[in-house]
Amino acid sequence: MKSPCSTLTAFFIVCSTLSAAANLAATPADRIAAVTATPGLVAFWDFVQREPAAPHRFTAHVPAGATNRFSLDAGNYIHDFWGEGRTATYADFPLLGRGPFGEAIRIRQETDATFRPFLFVPRARLHDSPIDLKGPNLSVTVVVWAIRESGNHALAGIWHEGTDLKQKETSAIKKVERGQRQYALFAGLNKEGSACGHVSENGASSFLNRYALHKSNSADQSPKVPADSPAAVLEASWQCFAMTSNHATQELTGWLNGVAGDRWLENPKTDNLIKSAYNAWLQGRLHREPGLQPGEDSAFPPDQFYNPPEDQLVSTKVLSESADERVELREYRYTRLQVTLRRGADGSFTETARDLAALRLNS
Repeated sequence: MKSPCSTLTAFFIVCSTLSAAANLAATPADRIAAVTATPGLVAFWDFVQREPAAPHRFTAHVPAGATNRFSLDAGNYIHDFWGEGRTATYADFPLLGRGPFGEAIRIRQETDATFRPFLFVPRARLHDSPIDLKGPNLSVTVVVWAIRESGNHALAGIWHEGTDLKQKETSAIKKVERGQRQYALFAGLNKEGSACGHVSENGASSFLNRYALHKSNSADQSPKVPADSPAAVLEASWQCFAMTSNHATQELTGWLNGVAGDRWLENPKTDNLIKSAYNAWLQGRLHREPGLQPGEDSAFPPDQFYNPPEDQLVSTKVLSESADERVELREYRYTRLQVTLRRGADGSFTETARDLAALRLNS
């Protein structure tokens, strides 16, 4: 129940690759035109366009002919699921009177533990709509322009973590719902300030962990900028957070200001969360060997194996070598493996062990 606290403006969702055209346009009107002309656009909120009649909710720019404009409701998820605190209104999202698209809202750092406001489209109004991306062979891009005051919170997407997780935080829950995770962009999540894309293949958990772990983090991280900074500082502090999920390459990538970068996690088997992915990699490797191997869990579900392609070698580094043994660090596109080889009587080396030494965290 961490407080979201950032200043942010528009985000849009497309079913194609990221376009930087909106960053290059000269005026807010030009930028809006550039975004709305993006092929594959599904929805774009600029916090300027609103319903003409009360309650004047924010609406999205949508393609010609679309009828669902995805009006945003104000909610407080502590009130909605725990039954505590007050309801939220649009007054809890003050307008800044500035931003790349002419307007922006502020999501403030709240001190009341029972008040965590957010803007959302109720499930009944988005279910089976063009924004409800699910199933195979679908790609998605999510982009948010934001000034990050603090935190590593969610920015945009369809991501209901679920309140059925049996843990301390949900012990007093009043409204129990299963996880309905699809895709979302975060201001870091596990790497605060980065652009973190997150997708779920099943709406629930990954690799037998309680959480979904298919995520990526940009190499760069956005700065923290106090909300009371001078106007000139705020104007210079907008960051473009983005994620792309490409079904053709099966890659999920985080982008900050158009740059993805390379990010690796060393020794993933010791990481509190990613060790689940390590075990899924290990179980997949052991499963491919004939017979039951030491350390193999025969009950591990095959659809939760992590089997990244390791057929194209990027580089090899010799870590140690003796007359009888050599240890190599082999880098592939998504993994780095420590491989141990023993020298035979004929002088040739045979692999005797391999382990996952590092995991690529951005695509």
